[in-house]
Amino acid sequence: MYICRQPFNKTATMPTVRKIINDPVYGFITVDHPLILQIISHPWYQRLRNIHQMAFAHLVYPGAVHSRLHHSLGAYHLMCIALSELKGKGIEITPDEELGAKVAILLHDIGHGPFSHALENELIKDVNHEAISILLMQKLNEAFDGQLNTTIEIFTNKHPKKFLHQLVSGQLDVDRLDYLNRDSFFTGVAEGVIGYDRILKMLTVKDGELMVEEKAIYSIEKFLVSRRLMYWQVYLHKTVVSAEQTLQKIIQRAREINATATSTFLNIFLTLDKNEHSKVNDWLFEFCQLDDYDVMSAVKHWQMHEDKILSLLCRSLVERNLLKVKLQAEPFDKVFVKEKIKQVSEKLAITEKEAGYFVFTGETSNTTYDLADERINILFKDGTIKDISKVDNALIQHNLSGTVKKYYICYLRSL
Repeated sequence: MYICRQPFNKTATMPTVRKIINDPVYGFITVDHPLILQIISHPWYQRLRNIHQMAFAHLVYPGAVHSRLHHSLGAYHLMCIALSELKGKGIEITPDEELGAKVAILLHDIGHGPFSHALENELIKDVNHEAISILLMQKLNEAFDGQLNTTIEIFTNKHPKKFLHQLVSGQLDVDRLDYLNRDSFFTGVAEGVIGYDRILKMLTVKDGELMVEEKAIYSIEKFLVSRRLMYWQVYLHKTVVSAEQTLQKIIQRAREINATATSTFLNIFLTLDKNEHSKVNDWLFEFCQLDDYDVMSAVKHWQMHEDKILSLLCRSLVERNLLKVKLQAEPFDKVFVKEKIKQVSEKLAITEKEAGYFVFTGETSNTTYDLADERINILFKDGTIKDISKVDNALIQHNLSGTVKKYYICYLRSL
């Protein structure tokens, strides 16, 4: 099918109007650079309005309907504060570097597809959203005559000032500060509330690395514990896991039986062969037309599909009559799983292989603070530096450094 690919038009002049955006979390967010104004107005960025920040969390927490656009604007706001604080402490940051860091955080999620992480490895195999974000930044850089060179250097950690990349993607980046703060706000989960403003005030740089002054030790510990609680209470809530797994099964089944979606663009990704998945530049335009509405429109349409497996999966998601989920610390007994599969096979009059769409196992995990990988350094008044886990009376020690893994099984609720 032929698709009209609209060329990316360069803009001869840039607007100079100062914009104020009213954000429910932080109040007024100021955008006062013409390049940033143009990026926010661009269709690729505006598409983020139609991608949920928290996928299916709204099935548990009805208020969690905020978008990726909300989050990226919030992260941009926190980046502005962080850079201002660092400059106020004498850290040298040029106007070009400041603009580059702001644009980098504004665009850090632009490569997300429909339902974000839930479909990241389903619609497109072996291509993560960061890789697509970089490609889109490069395309925008061409359109804006190289004005995003510094942005791309910072985003890919090739800029000599490492702390700028750490602000975008690190253990204490403004991305995490915003999504924890914003997600707790919209879900109403108080356990996720963090002292983001104090943390930003205490940021500093030494030897090119981002650090935190010792006065913020307790705020950092609260940040790490809040992240742990939000993961188990919200992001990895069993109902959310069930909904996301069901959506993945829907896409897998639709692809297996060559079901046709209502969206031309979604159909393209349902029919990509194995070799085409890695040819990102060939379908970048089509990808930028996709959002949550394309997927949910197809799901609603497939409720009436003649294939009983696809139709039942779709109805369960639309009607929130989801697969039942059980979580436990140990893997599920294979005999138990096999018995569930047999029951579904008999109940729905389908093969045991097809019953695998309604009975399946998996695992999920979260680490509060990985001592082997994560580094949040505390700068003390005497100039010494310690990892947050090494400070006196540290809360984040070995008892919280291990990975907590849970195993789950999803199965048809009526069994």
